[in-house]
Amino acid sequence: MATTQKMLDVSEMGAKSKEELLGLASEVGLNDTTALATLHREDLLSRLFQAISAQQALVSTGILEIMDEGYGFLRQVASYRGSGDVYISQSQIRRFNLRNGDTVTGQVRPPKEGERYFGLVRVELINGMETDQVQSRYRPTFEHMTPIFPEKQVILETSSSELSTRMVDLFAPIGLGQRGLIVSPPKAGKTTMLKQIAHGVQENCTDATLMVALIGERPEEVTDMRRAVNGDVFASTFDESVEEQCRVAELALERAKRLVEMGQDVIILLDSITRLTRAYNLAVPTSGRTLSGGIDPAALYPPKKFFGGARN
Repeated sequence: MATTQKMLDVSEMGAKSKEELLGLASEVGLNDTTALATLHREDLLSRLFQAISAQQALVSTGILEIMDEGYGFLRQVASYRGSGDVYISQSQIRRFNLRNGDTVTGQVRPPKEGERYFGLVRVELINGMETDQVQSRYRPTFEHMTPIFPEKQVILETSSSELSTRMVDLFAPIGLGQRGLIVSPPKAGKTTMLKQIAHGVQENCTDATLMVALIGERPEEVTDMRRAVNGDVFASTFDESVEEQCRVAELALERAKRLVEMGQDVIILLDSITRLTRAYNLAVPTSGRTLSGGIDPAALYPPKKFFGGARN
């Protein structure tokens, strides 16, 4: 980064337990540990950030989500919406030509009185690159890129004991830029097979970025997937609103598009497109028409857009 000032990552602070935060409080000059111990975790974090920001800079990294009003937020993949989000102004978005799904790293400040979110003070990195490099480099638009047939196969076989991925390689080979569906009855092991595919991608396709989108899953399955997969896991559990489920899926897709525009290979595992379609069926305005199964035709377009995003 351009600055040599010592920086503290906000997301690392958010991952600490309350006991660890209390231990850090004395290091930054907050010595009234008895009173601090009675605070809620969010209030304790706020006190710590105010004290730390006076001594060193705070930095945060997140995936940009631009609102309809023009401003945006840097979202944390592994946390719920609103937890650790950073506000980014419309002027900064226009200045650096930022797009939905860009990973932005920058110096932030704690929320002022009456504010809910951190504020982005200065943009340091965009998708891992310095800002001047991004501004001087031509970045294509995903929709204008030329799609072609897959040319490189993704080998999924990892060991002789994993027969499922070996069967996929033999009977339904998958290439970069290809779409694939797993169709099976409930409780047949779809999620287990997705884990095996993820392990195959991680072992045999190390130059590709692996992303997992879990829509409408149980919370314990989300935790299990995050522990099993070394990659970004975008998740919205079944107890969250359908609008949140749709938002998470769209954020994952936009993130993948930005990586492709930067010249990277991306593999997305979605579980499941059926639950995503059901969520859109409840979220989108009704068109007055109904297909078999009670599905509104307008609810099919967003999942088709997600599925059609795969291209070489």
